Amino acid sequence: MKIAIVKLSALGDIIHAMVVLQFVKKYNKEIIIDWVVEESYKDLLVCNPDINKVHTVNIKKVKKKKSIRLLFSELLKVRNFGKYDLVIDMQGLIKSALISRLLSSPVTIGFDKSSSREGIASFFYNKTFKSDYADNVVMRNFQLIKFAIGFNYNNEDIIRKMPFLYPINFFLIPSTLKNKKNIVLVPGASHPSKRYPLEKLAELSLALDANFLIIWGSQEEKILANKIKVLSPEVCICEKLPISSLISLIKQADLVIGSDTGPTHIAWALNKSSITLFGPTPGYRNAFATNINKYIESDSKVNPLKIDKKDYSIKNIKVEEIVKIAEHLSKLN
Repeated sequence: MKIAIVKLSALGDIIHAMVVLQFVKKYNKEIIIDWVVEESYKDLLVCNPDINKVHTVNIKKVKKKKSIRLLFSELLKVRNFGKYDLVIDMQGLIKSALISRLLSSPVTIGFDKSSSREGIASFFYNKTFKSDYADNVVMRNFQLIKFAIGFNYNNEDIIRKMPFLYPINFFLIPSTLKNKKNIVLVPGASHPSKRYPLEKLAELSLALDANFLIIWGSQEEKILANKIKVLSPEVCICEKLPISSLISLIKQADLVIGSDTGPTHIAWALNKSSITLFGPTPGYRNAFATNINKYIESDSKVNPLKIDKKDYSIKNIKVEEIVKIAEHLSKLN
C-alpha cells in the first residue's frame, strides 16, 4: 500500500502528526509513506527513515504574493506527485483538503465537518472521520490513522515512542557550557499573548543553577532575547538557527522551557525534558505529557476553536512553579 499524508504546517502540528509514522511501520513495514508539506518545514521530514519521499508546496508564497498564476502552478505540481492507494489529510484546513483531493488516489480521508476548524474542508474527502476537536492533538492523529489503516495502540505505546527527528545540520554546544545543565529558553511565540513575560524568564534564569541558551527565529524575537540578557547577563543568545540545527541543539540540551511553540514540541519528539507554558491555548490539547515532558496552564478558560489573542493570562504562571518542575526534571536526567 502506498500512502500520502498531507500535513503542511506548522512546526508543532507537523511533529504531533509525525509521531504516528513509527507505529504505522511497526504495524506493516511494507506500507510506503510519502508526505506533503510546506517548503519551509521540509527539514523536519527529509531524514526520517519512515518516510519514502517528501513533497513540498509553497502555499505561503502564494498567499504572500496573492498570485493566481503561482497558485495554479503549485496545484499542477501536486497532480504530478504520483498515484496513491490512500491519501490522509491530517490537517483539516481548506488548503490541505484541496491538495489532498488533487493527489491521485481512489480514497481521500480526513476529519468530518464537526471535527475541523474549517469544516468545509470535509467536502473534499470521500471518507471522513469524527473526532472531538477539543481532544488531544496527538490522540486525534492516532485515531485518524487507526481509522484509515487499522492498527492498535495505547497511551503507553506513545509514551515509549522512539525519538523521530533527525538533523541534517549540526550545532555543537560550546565546551565551556558543559560544566552545568544546559537549558534552552524560548522567548518567542506566534503571537504576543502566548509569550511568557521577559522579566519572568530572566528571573527564571537567575533562579536555576544552569546555563541558559536563548533561541530566536526573527528580528523581533532577537530583540526579546537581548532584553532578557540585559536583565540576566549570564544567558547565552544563540545565533539564528535553521530547523535542522535547532533539532541538533535541543538533542544535546538537558531541558527546554517555553510557551506553546515549535521548540518545546521538538523536545517532546526527541524525548528530551521540557516545560511548556500555556495561556490562551489549551495545554490539555496541544501537549502530550510524560514523566519528562510537563506543561503548566494559566487559569484561563480556553476555547480550542477560537483562540483569544487578548488573553494574556500566561503572565500569571509563577516562576516558582516552573523552578520546582525544572529541579525535579533535573534529578531525572
